[in-house]
Amino acid sequence: MYTYKYPHPAVTTDSVIFGFDGSSINILLIERGLEPYKGTWALPGGFLRMDETVEEGAKRELCEETNIKDVYLEQFHVFSEVNRDPRERVLTVAFFALVSKYDFKVIAGDDASKAQWYEWNHLPPLAFDHSEIISMAREKLQEKLRVSPIAFKLLDNEFKMDELQRIYELIHEKKYDRRNFLRKMEASGYLIKKEQEDNRICGMRLTDVMEDAASTRTLYAYSFDEDAFAKASTSKEWRKYPFDF
Repeated sequence: MYTYKYPHPAVTTDSVIFGFDGSSINILLIERGLEPYKGTWALPGGFLRMDETVEEGAKRELCEETNIKDVYLEQFHVFSEVNRDPRERVLTVAFFALVSKYDFKVIAGDDASKAQWYEWNHLPPLAFDHSEIISMAREKLQEKLRVSPIAFKLLDNEFKMDELQRIYELIHEKKYDRRNFLRKMEASGYLIKKEQEDNRICGMRLTDVMEDAASTRTLYAYSFDEDAFAKASTSKEWRKYPFDF
């Protein structure tokens, strides 16, 4: 193997995994089991092997440390501050992904002593420059939300409109009018609407309940129409920011 005569840095990967639990957005962290920063929370990641790409390395480290696999990781930045790692000169390639929290069973492994979700506005002190990495990942998430259907990756295949609105409000850090949000989302043409029967007891006495009296109203569940979105994205009428509400 050719040996380069000049010093060169090591390369790591770090992944910001966003997960939605129905009410809040969380970030998956691991507790480091080794120095430096042993016992401190950090993003899942580690050193790149000589025979793998950064994408392969990020997926491997994520699986080894958290048991999460088969998710799409998007690269968003390279962090290269000279003194960002006390061990040596290290560059890290950062990725992010969006998942539904309940689709995965998180299990700590490799050099991670723990793996745990944290609400993204209440994170513990973090190792290295991982606070900066998360901050930039959140900015990228806001940008992506305007131009792509990325929010649907946080939801189940079928979801309620208030869940989707909650994601928009959390990411953009502002409130939306419920009726306007519903109208704009339905008008986008990218949602499949399904009617559901909601049998629930509304302010009834116990005796009435026992007599099987129930109130009924119509609810709707939604799913993302990938075919409609793919078709629209290739048409002349394509809007640059289809999800910018």
